Amino acid sequence: MSIRTSILLRVRIAFLIVFLFSAGILFRIFTIQRVEGEKWKGYAESIGLDVRKVNATRGNIYADDGSLLATSLPFYQVAFDPYLPSDELFNSHIDSLCYYLAEFYGDLSQMQYKRKIAQARKERRRYMIVNRQEIDYQDKKRIERWPIFREGQYTGGIIFEKVEKRFLPFSHLGYRTIGTVNSDNRGIVGLEYSFNRQLAGKNGEALFQKMAGGGWKPVYDGTEIRPKDGYDIQTTINVNLQDVTESALLKHLQKHRADYGVAVLMEVKTGEIKAISNLSRNSAGNYYEQYNYAVGSQGAREPGSTFKLASMIALLEDSDIELTDTVNTGNGVMKFFNETMRDHKPGGYGTLTVQEVFEKSSNIGTAKLITQHFGDNPSRYTDYIKQIGLDKPLGFQMVGEGVPYIKDPTDSTWSGISLPWISHGYELKMTPLQTLTLYNAVANNGKMIQPLIVKKVKKANKDIEVYKAKVLNDRICSKETLRKVRIMLEGVVDRGTAENIKNEKYKIAGKTGTAKKVENGRYTNQYYTSFAGYFPADNPQYSCIVVIDEPKGYHIYGSDVAAPVFKEIADKIYALETQLHQELPDDRDQYAGVFPVIRSGKQDELQMISNQLGISNHSETEATWVTTDVVNHSVFWEDNQPKPDHIPDVRGMTLRDAIYVLENMGLKVKVNGRGRVSTQSLLPGTKFSKGTNIKLELS
Repeated sequence: MSIRTSILLRVRIAFLIVFLFSAGILFRIFTIQRVEGEKWKGYAESIGLDVRKVNATRGNIYADDGSLLATSLPFYQVAFDPYLPSDELFNSHIDSLCYYLAEFYGDLSQMQYKRKIAQARKERRRYMIVNRQEIDYQDKKRIERWPIFREGQYTGGIIFEKVEKRFLPFSHLGYRTIGTVNSDNRGIVGLEYSFNRQLAGKNGEALFQKMAGGGWKPVYDGTEIRPKDGYDIQTTINVNLQDVTESALLKHLQKHRADYGVAVLMEVKTGEIKAISNLSRNSAGNYYEQYNYAVGSQGAREPGSTFKLASMIALLEDSDIELTDTVNTGNGVMKFFNETMRDHKPGGYGTLTVQEVFEKSSNIGTAKLITQHFGDNPSRYTDYIKQIGLDKPLGFQMVGEGVPYIKDPTDSTWSGISLPWISHGYELKMTPLQTLTLYNAVANNGKMIQPLIVKKVKKANKDIEVYKAKVLNDRICSKETLRKVRIMLEGVVDRGTAENIKNEKYKIAGKTGTAKKVENGRYTNQYYTSFAGYFPADNPQYSCIVVIDEPKGYHIYGSDVAAPVFKEIADKIYALETQLHQELPDDRDQYAGVFPVIRSGKQDELQMISNQLGISNHSETEATWVTTDVVNHSVFWEDNQPKPDHIPDVRGMTLRDAIYVLENMGLKVKVNGRGRVSTQSLLPGTKFSKGTNIKLELS
């Protein structure tokens, strides 16, 4: 046989083998699809069934007045069983349905949708995703009325796959405190995590069938277990006070370019936390809530001079020392063993009374008093600190509370300098919330109570669990000691380190704190500043602590950095809550008898009245709504135009005008009295949500 014939024979044999193999494949495909199709289809369906969980709807988180802080909103993805509708229903309405789909989604034309659905029906597919875009509940109700879909799931084949997303109505207000959830609808931080058991509910189960493309279609066969929705929680947070607190803190953090800041506002008698803000600076210089420094272990620091309150309580309790007794602080520099202590005033304070030691925050004066009295037995000092309760966690409702550290003589690191350094807030650690609890106890006549942030767990209007603040210590000190430390705390603001926040309208009591930070075991020139106190000092209603970490620039002390934040918060609350004070007479009343009552209203109406009465009036604003001022026997119109989402100032308006402005902005108005608006319950300029109640007092 020639070589050519041999090659041709081999090629023909190879082609024959390939042909027979291909024919076998085609025959097997035909057999599987046509002859054994139903068998394999049934098998595929049987192995594509799975019992999967159905998530429960997560409970809501409410503010103290019932405003929503967090809720779960339902979103839906539209799927379709194109093989289910009858030929008559499908053929007569498919064009209309595709028109609506194309108009609503805008991603495909009407004909493209029709081809897509018709092809799926031809292939006898029982499940297809119409569009992966998620829709809200209102859009779902619209789509349910479309042709074919209006026949429902069992006739029209429409399937709405529910996806719930957590929504915060007030955006990032109190974001870290409220917390977040993960993709499994489980809380991971904040109240969402701490109260996950109550909020999460109990998931159900249902049978699902896996469809082509990886989707899962529910199979309602009667065996499904319905989920039990989660309970709601009502917090003590007040939205308006949270906004006031957060805004003041952010403003001063930006001013000082600090690393982070904390502000916590507590109601004295109840222990309810009305506002809590933690703002950290990122690499871009913006501030956001990343970590709860007020509560967590990362926020446990050496508090500095705010701890001198505890030292003074121990000193006054264990001795007969008087506030007028004196101590020589020298030139502001003093050696304790091998370490040097300094006062922040160059040249020192010389001789000070005990009261002045506290008011001027003399480190040397505090250390000398404590070491002179407790030096022979430092355990007596640390025992007083522990009797107050400062060595124990508060048992706060949120998970992750930092554990305080109070060194005592049994500690292996105790040394000769420990007592004088602890006396002014070093060699120990406390969180801002733990420090605030001490100051709140002084404001609360010596009763230390546990801070509270969640008041109740409820289902609709039914209370499931109700929480009240526990009493941690019935009496932190004697009445006489309490009287003396309250005098000193007021003196700090009247004459001492926080004199810059003194005002004539109401009294503030508190203490500044400035502590050097430790890095690699050494103190640096980076500072942790704070101010803790309460107001009004003569009838305390609120206690508050402000911490600002690592301020940049020339201002590095608590008096310059943290105290002004405290005052701004207190000022706004004082203006907001009229029951805290007697209303001052309006300066414009000095012209009584010269002018009729002119306060606020619509500019065109007020101008017309003034012109008809012959009253000189002037304006530099085109605003519709104005308020008035009187200068040299002339009326000046000033802009009082309401801003969106901010409480307007309606004081001085007639009731008609006030109701018109407030109700048009979505507020619910309650009225007491007759005449013009004299006071309003919500502070002008603060943010609000629609449906918020506002009370007007008329006179």
